[in-house]
Amino acid sequence: MAHVIDYKLIGDDMQLVEIELDPGEAVRAEAGAMTYMDQGIQMQTGTGGGLFKGLKRMVTGESFFITSFLNGANKIQHVAFGAPYPGKIIPLDLGQLGGQFLCQKDAFLCAAEGIEIEVAFTKRLGAGLFGGEGFILQRLEGDGLAFVHAGGTIIRKVLQPGEQLRVDTGCLVAFAPTVDYDIKFIGGFKNALFGGEGMFLVQLAGPGIVYIQTLPFSRLADRIYAAARFQQRGEKNGIAGLGGNLLGGLLQGDRNF
Repeated sequence: MAHVIDYKLIGDDMQLVEIELDPGEAVRAEAGAMTYMDQGIQMQTGTGGGLFKGLKRMVTGESFFITSFLNGANKIQHVAFGAPYPGKIIPLDLGQLGGQFLCQKDAFLCAAEGIEIEVAFTKRLGAGLFGGEGFILQRLEGDGLAFVHAGGTIIRKVLQPGEQLRVDTGCLVAFAPTVDYDIKFIGGFKNALFGGEGMFLVQLAGPGIVYIQTLPFSRLADRIYAAARFQQRGEKNGIAGLGGNLLGGLLQGDRNF
């Protein structure tokens, strides 16, 4: 049974979750996620249940090691975890969500002690090949609070039985196990090549809750990489132009001499 913890979210675009722990309570987090902690918090880093547990987390894109932050004091203590890039932190009360929730790789931030990070495989070959995150998703299991992170603004959709929603493959963050998940080809030669949205979309069918992000990290990374390359080319062109002007001036000076 997972520990019962209290929390508050701090910030807007670069959020942080501060966890309040009673004596003896603990929270688990991805290695390197901690921002600050009170003096009475004790860190315990390990595989979280043996070699196999660590390997399963690595398969889902997390670290081999996981750190537990235990309140070893005799009073309430706090520990906080920061988002790795601009976006929002999503609290998931697994006890109210049926004990399970699926999310994209690398989405996990922290959770109450007792929550497990398991491997979930997509049900269909097409979803695995073209789903943006491959065959493997994270499945969070337990009856307490877990926190996942996503980029940009977060949209929460509640799909009714049979209701369908199509989402960009990179924008799907998390969804209930009751939601049917598949990949569909956009269709149309011009749409596929020139639509700018990729060739495939995620098709979701209710019932269940779905979380969508407006700024996937892969899209943010692509924009940063493209801007860096553009700046690098500009600097090279600028240096070449400056060298040409200097050389031209020297040659002109020689002729005048």
